[in-house]
Amino acid sequence: MERVLAILRRGSAAMATANIAEVYDKASRGAGLSHAQVADLIEPLFEGPILPVPVDVDLARRAGEIRSRHYHRKRRPISLADCVLLAAPGPTDEVATSDSDVLAVAAELGIETVELPPSR
Repeated sequence: MERVLAILRRGSAAMATANIAEVYDKASRGAGLSHAQVADLIEPLFEGPILPVPVDVDLARRAGEIRSRHYHRKRRPISLADCVLLAAPGPTDEVATSDSDVLAVAAELGIETVELPPSR
């Protein structure tokens, strides 16, 4: 949690809209929160420290390329949302995640990462 707070305090965080959908899904199914509860928690972040990044055609194309080159259902089961995350950063941006497969693909792509502790 401290690493995430440090990233948010820097004030230069961004999140692709596909990953916002993933937050709603995982918080609702995994933590049992209602969509209203999730909105109450995350929507204020988009008014401050997190810039939402729309998934446009170019971003979707890059995500599709990443998934087609790096996905394997047993060895590297990265989701399409993971690939959007990996396709979104610019050359000086970092990707923050606890997902070992995302970290591995980021390393292969030369993307700087911040490894977060596993989520509960």
